[in-house]
Amino acid sequence: MNNLARLTLATALAAVPLAAQAEYPEKPVEFIIPFPPGDLEDILTRMIADEFQKEYGVAAAVVNKPGGGGGPFPGAVEVANAAADGYTIGSFVSDVPLSGPDIGIPALSPNPFEPIGIFVTYPFVLATSGDAPYSTLDELADYAKENEVALGHFGAMLTPTQITFAVAKAKGFDFAYEAAFDALDCNSLASGDVDVMNTTLQQVFPCLDDIKVLASIGSERIPLTPDAPTVGELIPELDLALWNGLFVKADVPQEARDKIATVAEKVMASDAAKKLAADTGALIYWQDAAESEKQIEADHKARAEIGKLLDE
Repeated sequence: MNNLARLTLATALAAVPLAAQAEYPEKPVEFIIPFPPGDLEDILTRMIADEFQKEYGVAAAVVNKPGGGGGPFPGAVEVANAAADGYTIGSFVSDVPLSGPDIGIPALSPNPFEPIGIFVTYPFVLATSGDAPYSTLDELADYAKENEVALGHFGAMLTPTQITFAVAKAKGFDFAYEAAFDALDCNSLASGDVDVMNTTLQQVFPCLDDIKVLASIGSERIPLTPDAPTVGELIPELDLALWNGLFVKADVPQEARDKIATVAEKVMASDAAKKLAADTGALIYWQDAAESEKQIEADHKARAEIGKLLDE
């Protein structure tokens, strides 16, 4: 074989991988949500999936993988164990990157995820039934010192739960019982399963006029419950919010990340997202990967301060 033939063959062989490498996305994409359907992360992620399908012409499905009341980790483990190709995307609450590495699951430690972006801050509330004999956190504290009060939450390690435990400690009382649930809604209070619960406003929106919101968790009062103070107003050290974002494994190509981000940012700027924010009191926005990394770092520090309060 002469030199020209060898050069032609080498050129052809070098081009084969490039020709075989299809542009992302070329097959169906899954968005994994580690909670049951119906809350804000579910609604918004389905909007992202619908837009992704329209934009790129491939199927995009939302898969709910609840954590059995113990935290949003089975869904996160599935994303961690998937190929790093951009076809399995996690729609995760902030506690997945914040506390996931600390719960003893090998797939999550060290943290295998990097953010595509953050898109919603939940209107999280501490709520009780309308006929409860307390209407403020101070009144709850006085009542709980003499009576048993059961707390419902989404997982002991989650940020809102840690904040609630810290509130109780700062106010000088303990909950008699506490338990994790996959869903905390109007029925949870009506059935007497819990006396107080930390949950998202979306879960109790249908019965908002029939319950009491003792406080909200976040940096701003919720417009739909303007009379309820934030926990941070009452105890400044506990000024921390729960958010949700899109995450992928660390080795996912930048092309895939960019295309996912483009769709998500478009959805969060849509009229439908703005209406959802107005209807639910949620903060809906798009925070890019770099800003999301800074947010996670800041929240790690805030969580450490809460841990110190609980250990005192």
